Amino acid sequence: MSFQSFQTQTRPEDGPPRLAALRDTLKQAGFDGVIIPRADAHQGEYVADCDARLAWLTGFTGSAGFCIALQDTACVFVDGRYRVQVKEQVDTAYFTPVNWPEVKPAAWLKDQLDAGRIAYDPWLFTKGQIDGIAKGLDGSGISLHAADNLIDPIWQDRPAPPQGQITFHPLELSGENSGNKRARIAATLREAGQTAAVLSLPDSICWLLNIRGSDIPRIPVVQCFALLHATGKVDLIIDPAKLEGVPADPDVTTLPPDAFASVLQQLKGPVRVDAETAPIAVSTLLQEAGVPLIHAQDPCILPKACKNPVEIEGARQAHLRDAGAMISFLAWLDNQTSGNFTEIDVAKTLEGFRQKTNALRDISFETISGAGPNGAIVHYRVTEETNRTVEPGLLLVDSGGQYLDGTTDITRTIVIGTPTDEQKRCFTLVLQGMIAISQARFPRGLSGRDLDALARAPLWRQGMDYDHGTGHGVGAYLSVHEGPQRLSRVSEVPLKEGMILSNEPGYYREGAFGIRIENLIVVQKAAELGDKRDQLSFETLTWVPIDRRLINTAMLAPHERDWINAYHAEVAARISVPDDVADWLAAATAAL
Repeated sequence: MSFQSFQTQTRPEDGPPRLAALRDTLKQAGFDGVIIPRADAHQGEYVADCDARLAWLTGFTGSAGFCIALQDTACVFVDGRYRVQVKEQVDTAYFTPVNWPEVKPAAWLKDQLDAGRIAYDPWLFTKGQIDGIAKGLDGSGISLHAADNLIDPIWQDRPAPPQGQITFHPLELSGENSGNKRARIAATLREAGQTAAVLSLPDSICWLLNIRGSDIPRIPVVQCFALLHATGKVDLIIDPAKLEGVPADPDVTTLPPDAFASVLQQLKGPVRVDAETAPIAVSTLLQEAGVPLIHAQDPCILPKACKNPVEIEGARQAHLRDAGAMISFLAWLDNQTSGNFTEIDVAKTLEGFRQKTNALRDISFETISGAGPNGAIVHYRVTEETNRTVEPGLLLVDSGGQYLDGTTDITRTIVIGTPTDEQKRCFTLVLQGMIAISQARFPRGLSGRDLDALARAPLWRQGMDYDHGTGHGVGAYLSVHEGPQRLSRVSEVPLKEGMILSNEPGYYREGAFGIRIENLIVVQKAAELGDKRDQLSFETLTWVPIDRRLINTAMLAPHERDWINAYHAEVAARISVPDDVADWLAAATAAL
């Protein structure tokens, strides 16, 4: 069984007639435009097929972005990861790509309209998002209006909502039972004078209740809402079909989705609602019922991000297992003849090696297998239509696995044939940035934005950069992209022990090649040095060779050469491989 499909999910030519139908609906509803987000009601980066409204309308399948459709124009807002991809997926005669966040939606609307009524589905936007746009429109003749979803009535063949079954995540993997978690988080609500918290993020609910699911491909979560009361009891708002065979918990009351509104309006308050993650409809329902509410962060987000010792050990074991599969794959790759295999062959073969571990539950995202110019598409998804033969040049492979004990994410850029001096120069600059993060020591209290520049500095010195964050958070058999921790110039969340992050600087030359090197790391207390200040550092979790053929050793400082040699020595010592891979691994980890 293959987890990944290589079929084309959308076609640019489908967008124009769907846009025309949407404009008819807008006119009938009395609106001048509508905002269509990527996200679902749970603000997930990955959405079920029934919630892929942005892709259905425009053809754009990236994990972030949104469309604003007016009567005479429409645009798709995308960030730096998707500016190549969007041009290939949408009909640009009907949907204009707009660089976001450089261009704000309010500014774009004011450029297009003198006045107008813009609709949005209040279950698909957070209060923070709507407040931000409304503030930008303040003083203009343009207003935002909550409305019923305008895409769903014209989506004739819309898939049914997922009904994946719940499974329990055992104590030997979670490291803390659900009762303790609920008591711990409920205590913070009582200390803040709050009677309950609305939980809308599926990974927060799964973490709290020690459950997992299969509603979203690649992400083992259950789509649901929950109310955590200050008593430690929970109301779980969930499709009852997902609970078949699940034993009852006296402290968890299950209710169907159509009961959510009435349950909210019966609360006494003050109720905690996260303005950055919960649908704005939740706040509206509470306010309409006169229930006092406080906008504050989801109380599970930080505890979930700070992995306990059992979860960290699980991550270590998952990465060792995953490394064995990756190394076997890389050895296979080096034995292939260029021109005789394709990007899809690469993705299928790598998945096959992971499946041979007999522990793979799913891949953690669609494998990015980008040869040559396709490597410059940051989140490239190979399809049967785009499938490229792997010729001499660079091959970027970004992939990961979901194992019961941990979630992995790794990128390696591999040379096919002999690298050029320019490819080696660019690769080494990226490697130097990755090493800088790996070696970082920093005072407690610093956030991702304080460290992001370390990874970019080698590129900056050469007038180069990359248009994505340096690292994202990673869950414990949960989402491969987890908040709130990030290595990014926009992240203000202080880094804490136990947070798992990716470390993945890159460089992309459109139409030529892409380079990215990614390891996962976990925040730890740094060993005491000097005047024994309280500092943090990173433990590396990923142990897979980095392509030595692409390293310009003359560019490396002594400490950088020492790091890569020590890293490769650890790979060789930690990872057991089959006999037919041993010689390859010895050569791949030889000292520079």
